[in-house]
Amino acid sequence: MLFKDVVGQEEIKTLLKSQVDNGRLPHALLLAGETGCGTLALALALANYILCNNKVAGDSCGVCPNCVKTKKIIHSDLHFSFPFIKVRDTTTADTYLKEWREHLLTDKYFDLNDWLNVLGSDNKMPLITEAESDNIIRKMSLSSYEGGWKIMIIWLPEKMNGSASNNLLKILEEPTKNSLFILCAEHAEEILPTILSRLQRIDVPPLSTEELCRALIEKRGVDKTMAMSVARVSGGNYLKALKTLCSADNTQEMFDSFVSLMRLAYMRDVPALLRWSEEISSFTRSRQSAYLAYMQEMLRENFMYNFGRPELNFMTAREREFSTKFARFINERNIIRFYEEFSRAQRDVVGNVSGKTIFFNLALQTIMLLRS
Repeated sequence: MLFKDVVGQEEIKTLLKSQVDNGRLPHALLLAGETGCGTLALALALANYILCNNKVAGDSCGVCPNCVKTKKIIHSDLHFSFPFIKVRDTTTADTYLKEWREHLLTDKYFDLNDWLNVLGSDNKMPLITEAESDNIIRKMSLSSYEGGWKIMIIWLPEKMNGSASNNLLKILEEPTKNSLFILCAEHAEEILPTILSRLQRIDVPPLSTEELCRALIEKRGVDKTMAMSVARVSGGNYLKALKTLCSADNTQEMFDSFVSLMRLAYMRDVPALLRWSEEISSFTRSRQSAYLAYMQEMLRENFMYNFGRPELNFMTAREREFSTKFARFINERNIIRFYEEFSRAQRDVVGNVSGKTIFFNLALQTIMLLRS
């Protein structure tokens, strides 16, 4: 992937290229931000730029042997580690390397839920295990096949368990010559502090509405009116913009579920809330997590709606219509508690706590918070 193919993030592109060109590249780099804002895409573009033999006009040439192999995700000095489902004899991410390559060749912007769909997982959550960390150390301790840099891209390092994190401390502190680790994290705060201390962190911010609009027009052929509308509700996330275009029905279902929760909680209809929690708990874990993430976004949007600043809101017409009457219930007295409860529910989903318990407790907490 070339830097020109990464949506927006011009300042970060310039910084990364400058580090390479001036020989000031750190041995371990953390790109922190949502995947939909370009962390993985930037990692791939940086790896391509480092490995390219014939850089042209501040970017990889795209045609040299190294660029061709990097584009096909088959370069022998470009390695990947990522969360995976541990089943039977599956101990390292290499078991899923074929699926990973195929997915990367399809698109460079995807999230954990997309990857779970590839893995075919219903309720199990993926991890980076201690055995996988041994695999990372083995790969990065070998000599470069091409005689240059060795690059390891670790996607979602926050999914490393404690043993895996501790296992990587030494090689991150004392890497072999011409070794580069690029970690792409969505929740950097969940990474072990001793790991973070060994990384140079670059925060990847949300894209601007203009950048998203231009990308949708140029890369996806969306007309300008639709592109601007989708860009406005996507919160600077290119992946969310693509999903908004492709899965309006799913978003509608999540919106209807959010509305049902809030209305039933306001009416204190406990039997109906129990039925609501049972319905949501019947979904797969990844879908439950997606619903909770959407609901947190809606809480944020309704809180911001109270400020009367439309440029701060990113809602569809139907969401905005609901918020005209509902937003007053989400205010400075309860917004923090709301976020804490919904975030806790999302963590419990990942931790395989009973879905019925999670969502019924969340419904009861919502009753109290709406009345606060």
